[in-house]
Amino acid sequence: MTNLDEHGRPEPPLDADELGTLTGFLDWQRATLAWKTAGLTAEQLNVTTAKSSMTLGGLLKHIAYVEQQWFHVVLLGSEPLEPWASVDWKADHDWDWHSAAQDTPEQLNALWQDEVDRARKAVAEALETGDLGQLSKRPGWRDGPHVSLRWILVHMVEEYARHNGHADLLREAIDGQTGE
Repeated sequence: MTNLDEHGRPEPPLDADELGTLTGFLDWQRATLAWKTAGLTAEQLNVTTAKSSMTLGGLLKHIAYVEQQWFHVVLLGSEPLEPWASVDWKADHDWDWHSAAQDTPEQLNALWQDEVDRARKAVAEALETGDLGQLSKRPGWRDGPHVSLRWILVHMVEEYARHNGHADLLREAIDGQTGE
């Protein structure tokens, strides 16, 4: 049974195996981002703070890209899907961040949730033929080494944790909402 906190986030299990612990913390971080972006308008998703150009909408689109890149492209070795496949990343390496201003909240949330669902399926698919130590089909970076599924899961917890800190600041600037 999954325990939910006051914001609807699934509490990470206290006594799970390695996979359950890693995915439990990743799901908690994903739910934190959902909480921080819930109920906002397109205008609110485009608010910046201080000197940063970062927005919650851009963060949602960026993390959707990161989900697809690490699980679909790197882990499984699949080709990128749209909207990522047709982006000229050399010409605009921050496309995911600033193109979000052209998307509705519904589009951003659907894109992100679709990538989360695809990522969960990618993990399940990988675990059908290997364990957490299996290496990705593609290198983690252009000329870098292949990474383990374990490494990808830990990296994604880190990626969400870092960006959820940004989301805290942005959400507080929008409507004063604070929380862990």
